Amino acid sequence: MRTSPGARVGQYVALLAYLLFLAFPFLWLISTAFKPPQELGNLHPTWIPQDPTLANFRQAFDEQPLLRAALNSLLAATGAAVIAVLIATPMAYVMARHRTRLARAATGWVVVSQAFPFVLVIIPLFLVLKNLRLINSVPGLVMVYVVWALPFALWMLVGYVRAVPAELEEAAAVDGAGRLRTLVSVTAPLLAPGIVATALFAFITAWNEFFFALVLLKTPEKQTLPVILTHFIGAEGVADLGPLAAAAFLATLPSLIVFAVIQRRITGGMLAGAVKS
Repeated sequence: MRTSPGARVGQYVALLAYLLFLAFPFLWLISTAFKPPQELGNLHPTWIPQDPTLANFRQAFDEQPLLRAALNSLLAATGAAVIAVLIATPMAYVMARHRTRLARAATGWVVVSQAFPFVLVIIPLFLVLKNLRLINSVPGLVMVYVVWALPFALWMLVGYVRAVPAELEEAAAVDGAGRLRTLVSVTAPLLAPGIVATALFAFITAWNEFFFALVLLKTPEKQTLPVILTHFIGAEGVADLGPLAAAAFLATLPSLIVFAVIQRRITGGMLAGAVKS
């Protein structure tokens, strides 16, 4: 059934409106980051700054240790993504290829665990990290992020493994390839898009996470960017809007850049996997 030109135009208009709806907060954030104080207090705000300035960015860096916080966020997010993928990949392969009752029960537990609220686990986690002397440390935060990201990463990878035909592994075995050679040469390349997508999810989740970092990190030199952003809000709840917008804009860029770079590889890998299948 072919779509009429009018319906197609309507679809494009609806898609454009949806994209503008999603982009509105980010565009307003950029506009606010470049506005001088007198424009921020204007009763009739404008989209485009009339007198754009970089003073908000300079003030943000002068008031708070943004570079150190960005490094902490990068270490925590990268460490959590790498460790979660390394642990989840072999577990997902076993659960997908050996569909026993235990594997089905584990899959159900993974789904149920995602419904647990943060406040339910923060006290036990705090006590465990306290006994391990990992409170107020980036490695301790990485451990928490790995535990929190692992269930969903495992659930995602199980679906990707099941999408890889088992006949390909059987054909490689018939050709004389060993188990390890089959996994490395046949299965791993087809799983690459799933692994990258899972790592991206774990990275962005850890990069944007606030609650665990707020509770577990005490000193400013250990805190991550989401926690540092709260320092731009005064004791009476009044926000220093210009520097806050500038710092929030800088904090948003890394996740957008990572997604933009990896998104092409995800698409390319999916197409390659489809051809191989």
